[in-house]
Amino acid sequence: MRCALLLTLLLCSSLAQAQLPETDWLELMPTSDQKALEDMPEIDHNSPEAKGTFTNKGGLKQAKGLPAVMYSTKTVPAMNGRDVRLGGYPVPLETDAKGRSTLFFLVPYPGACIHVPPPPPNQMVLVRYPKGLKLGDIYNPLWVTGHLKIEKVSNDLADAAYALDAASVREVKEEDL
Repeated sequence: MRCALLLTLLLCSSLAQAQLPETDWLELMPTSDQKALEDMPEIDHNSPEAKGTFTNKGGLKQAKGLPAVMYSTKTVPAMNGRDVRLGGYPVPLETDAKGRSTLFFLVPYPGACIHVPPPPPNQMVLVRYPKGLKLGDIYNPLWVTGHLKIEKVSNDLADAAYALDAASVREVKEEDL
């Protein structure tokens, strides 16, 4: 009996320390939106932001006239409240006094803060990480682990359909690939 209890405790401890499986970005998007994206025509990337000019408010906001799926805030209810490990690229929003990013959007591909159109809101996650992370390069991918919530976020830069309270954030290392 005592050995069984010890074995159970060791197993639970190992499972608690095991890494969460990676959450795929498509898991955040309803099937209907996935289909609409597949059927969407090519989008023109010729804009002031694509040339590196960020003079207008809302650089990551969707331009008028795109297919409806590009504005979609439709979410997947089963994702609400889940602990996830999501890989993506940061779009910094706020830093602390030491220059560490404490609030940022996580997006599925690099350069979303430069190229337009940005991902749909249901493919952008607002990450809150009070501990902060020193970002070297926004083109370096991150692993973000934490509690995901369906939460519509809108600010001057972009709209997101999810928010994540991060327990840990780290750069992806070569051995992760």
